[in-house]
Amino acid sequence: MGTVLRIYENALRRYPLLTSSIQTSMLMATGDIISQTVIEETSLKKVNLKRTAQFASVGLFLAGPALTTWYRVLAKTFGDKGHTSVVLKKVALDQFVFAPAFIGVFLTALGVVQGKDPQVTVAEVKKNYLDVVISNYKLWPWVQLGNFYLVPLRYQVLVVQLVAILWNTYLSWKTQASDVIKTKDVSTNLVEQ
Repeated sequence: MGTVLRIYENALRRYPLLTSSIQTSMLMATGDIISQTVIEETSLKKVNLKRTAQFASVGLFLAGPALTTWYRVLAKTFGDKGHTSVVLKKVALDQFVFAPAFIGVFLTALGVVQGKDPQVTVAEVKKNYLDVVISNYKLWPWVQLGNFYLVPLRYQVLVVQLVAILWNTYLSWKTQASDVIKTKDVSTNLVEQ
């Protein structure tokens, strides 16, 4: 295990953006698989791998780079020390500036990678945005208080993404709920006919 940690630590030091993006992608894929198998009760053999890959790609190309860059901006602006006033400023900016904007971009990007019509994507963002933002405020301010106060900068994306396995499960379910309901309705109608 020590060798794996050394390799990870070296990769994080040498290639922070790439390493954080890959780990974010992997953890977002995990959240999607949990959503499909646990919440949506799909058997592991019937997991929609295309959907998982789409979710993972948003992690690789959007969430990982955005979070890594954002945390660096916060550290450069306020410093990397866990003083209470610094932590509170970081959490306030993170939750009242970054999070609302990022949630909108994230939901839009997910619709784009899923190949949805732009009008459908906009309608789904409008439908889901407020619920996701409210759910965000129930979890993330508390996580970020601990993250910014206790965790060194290079590990902050990892900590967020480990907690985000549950968050990504929720996002996957929330953004796919209408598709899952439609599929179940079609299956029920076919059985009844």
